[in-house]
Amino acid sequence: MEHIEAIAALHDPVRRRLYAYVAAQGREVGRNEAAEAVGVARTLAAHHLEKLVEAGLLESGSRRLTGRSGPGAGRPAKVYTRTRAERVVSLPARDYRTAAELLAEAAERAGLDDGLRAAARRRGEAERGAAAPCGGLDEAVALLAARGYEPHLEEGAIRMRNCPFHSVAERFPPLVCGMNLALLEGLLGADGALHARMDARPGECCVVVEPSKINID
Repeated sequence: MEHIEAIAALHDPVRRRLYAYVAAQGREVGRNEAAEAVGVARTLAAHHLEKLVEAGLLESGSRRLTGRSGPGAGRPAKVYTRTRAERVVSLPARDYRTAAELLAEAAERAGLDDGLRAAARRRGEAERGAAAPCGGLDEAVALLAARGYEPHLEEGAIRMRNCPFHSVAERFPPLVCGMNLALLEGLLGADGALHARMDARPGECCVVVEPSKINID
């Protein structure tokens, strides 16, 4: 019931837009910024942001948004970030996470890393089908966003704020991150304009996607 109530908090359209904006930033967001971003009054934004905190969808803190300290720096402001906790609703109840973790444990113990990566690459290729490899960053961003990776452009590459396999990857990082990389290689297409590689960052997907390097002899 707790998860259902948390997700139900997003039924309100203003609250849903505020959550989506805060989640997309990957950093702390103040009330003024959030209100301006979704086009509502600050007091209304504050009300809905606090409701999202109560539902466990956002976390709140306080800091001086001016970047200054000491006398004249102003009072600390309330800021919000997305919580790391996952919310999943399944009716009737299902427990796919336990199955995934058991399968990952068995694969790791049996040394099936290569086989898992090969299967993941085939799955990515099958999902891409007859389509040509991704032709550029914008096309890849749309593709990755549709799969829940929450991609954003940073210094000419694609970083992803969300790992769809996060809970299992935390327990079996080499196995699951290798699987994720192979899946994206198959999905984006080999020998195309883009290249996926491992470049882990705390709290983000372990893979970065960047333009392929072309060797000119």
